[in-house]
Amino acid sequence: MLNSDKRMFNHYGLDTSHPEIYSHQYFNSSLSPAQHNLFHGSNSGVPGTMIRSQVTPAQYQLLAASQSPIVSENPYSACFSAVRQQDSPLTSNISHQSTQSVSDSQTVENDLDFDEDVIRLKLQELERALLADNDDELVAIDQEMSIDDDWSEPIKNAISPNSPKESSSDSNLSSTDSSREARTPKQLLFDCAAAISEGHMEEASGMITELRQMVSIQGDPPQRLAAYMVEGLAARMASSGQGLYRALKCKEPPTSDRLSAMQILFEVCPCFKFGFMAANGAIAEAFKDEEKVHIIDFDINQGSQYITLIQALSNPRSKAPRLRITGVDDPESVQRAVGGLKVIGKRLEELAKEHGVQFEFRAIAAKTGDVTPSMLDCRPGEALVVNFAFQLHHMPDESVSTVNQRDRLLRMVKGLNPKLVTVVEQDVNTNTAPFFPRFVEVYNYYAAVFESLDATLPRSSPDRMNVERQCLARDIVNIVACEGADRIERYEAAGKWRARMMMAGFVSCPLSTYVNGAIRSLLKPYCDRYKVKEEGGALYFGWEDKILVVASAWK
Repeated sequence: MLNSDKRMFNHYGLDTSHPEIYSHQYFNSSLSPAQHNLFHGSNSGVPGTMIRSQVTPAQYQLLAASQSPIVSENPYSACFSAVRQQDSPLTSNISHQSTQSVSDSQTVENDLDFDEDVIRLKLQELERALLADNDDELVAIDQEMSIDDDWSEPIKNAISPNSPKESSSDSNLSSTDSSREARTPKQLLFDCAAAISEGHMEEASGMITELRQMVSIQGDPPQRLAAYMVEGLAARMASSGQGLYRALKCKEPPTSDRLSAMQILFEVCPCFKFGFMAANGAIAEAFKDEEKVHIIDFDINQGSQYITLIQALSNPRSKAPRLRITGVDDPESVQRAVGGLKVIGKRLEELAKEHGVQFEFRAIAAKTGDVTPSMLDCRPGEALVVNFAFQLHHMPDESVSTVNQRDRLLRMVKGLNPKLVTVVEQDVNTNTAPFFPRFVEVYNYYAAVFESLDATLPRSSPDRMNVERQCLARDIVNIVACEGADRIERYEAAGKWRARMMMAGFVSCPLSTYVNGAIRSLLKPYCDRYKVKEEGGALYFGWEDKILVVASAWK
C-alpha cells in the first residue's frame, strides 16, 4: 500500500522557427542620390552592436507529475495481520499481553489483536526502510531537475531562501518538492498556459500570482516578454474571450504616445523598417516611364512609408510622375485630431509641395471590409499600385466567418487590374493555431523581437519601454487572450500568404537585384545578428535564425 511519486519531463517540441541558414553575402551597389534617399529615408535609424548573446529556446521542458499505485510484498509484511475486534472478554484480556506471549499461545490469526504502540513502532520501521530504499531514486530525480538556465539559482533562492542547495547525500522528499517548484519564468509561463488549455483554472491562477512576482517590464528580454504574456493569460482567464479586445480598450483613439511608439518601432527595428523599404523599392520601380501613379493603401498608418518615396521622386535628373494616394481608415478616425487621415494627408501634401512633386491625397472613411471598387476612384491612364503593409492580418478569414473578408479583399483588388501589389507581413501563425500551440509560437516570435530591440535601444531607454508597452504588449495580449472575432491580430506564415495571393489570381513579381542589394548594403551598419535572405522572389528579414518579417510583390 504505497504511492510513489514518479517525475518525468514532457517535451513540447513546438519549434516554428525557420531552419534555413541566412546568406551573409552582401551586394555592393553604388546608389544614385534619388535611390539613396529612397532606401535611407529619414536618418533616424539607430545602428548598433549587440554585446549580449541571445538565448534561443529550441525545446520546452514542462514538468508533470503522475501517481501510480504500487502493490508489492515487503519484508515487514509478517508484522501485520488482519485484526477483528471481538465482543468477548477473551479479546480484552489478550490485548494486554505481550506480543511474544500472544504469538506463542494463539495460532488463529483472526483472533489476534496487537497493542497500538507495537503497531505504530512497526509502521515507523517500515517507513524508515522504504525511505532509505528510495534515496537513490530521489537523488536521481533531483539531479534531472537541474535547470540549464541563468534564472535557476535566483528562482530557487526566492522560493526557498532558507534551504541550502541540495546534495546527493542529503536528498529527501522536501528538497525534491522544492526543486520541482524552481522553474524559470518561461517554464512557468508554459505550465500556466498548459493548465489553462486543460481547464485547470485554480492551478493556473496560482502560477499567475507567482509569475507576477518574478517578472518585470524593466528586466532582460525574457523577463519583459513574460511580464506581458502573463497579463494575456490573466485576461484570458478573467474574460473567457468574450468582448476582451474592447474591454482592453485596444480600439480607443490612438494617443500621441502610441503613434510615436509605432514610429519608433518601425525606425529602430530593421526587420520592420526594411520591410517598408523593400515595398517602396518595388513601388518606385513600377513608376518607371509612368506619368500618373495611383497608390491605394488600406492601412496608411502615419504615412511614414511615403515620406521617403516622395523625397526620392524629387530627383531633378528625372521627371517625377503625378502621384495620387488614397488612404482607407475607419470612419471615426478620418477627422481625428491625433493621427487622423486628414492630418496625415495634409502633412504629405506639404512635403510634396516642398519637393516639387505633383501630389493629391484622398481619404476614404470606411472599414476595409466595406470598401467597394467604385469608392476607390480609379482613373484611366493611371498606373495602379496597391500596398498592403502590415494590414492583411487584420482581416478575418474563413476560420472566423464564412464571409472570409481576407480572400474577398484580395479578389476585389485583383479585379482592379493593378500594375503591382506589395505585401509586408509578420511571419508567424496566430490565426488558425489552437491556443497552446499559438502560445508557444507567439513566445518564440516575440522573444526574438524583444532580443532585437536590445540591440538598438538601451535597456533603460524610455523609447524602448514605450514601444513595448504601446505596440507589442497590445498585440501579445490580444493574441493570447482572445478567440473568435475578438482576436484581431491574426498573422499567417509566409507560405500561407503566398497561397492566398495565388488563389486570388496574382503572380509573384520577384524583387529586383537592385532592391535586394540596396537593402543588404543598408543593413550592414546594424548588429550582425539581423539577417536578410531572398527566397522565391521575396525578402525575409529576421533576427538570427528566426524570420520576423517578409516583403513580397505581386501582379
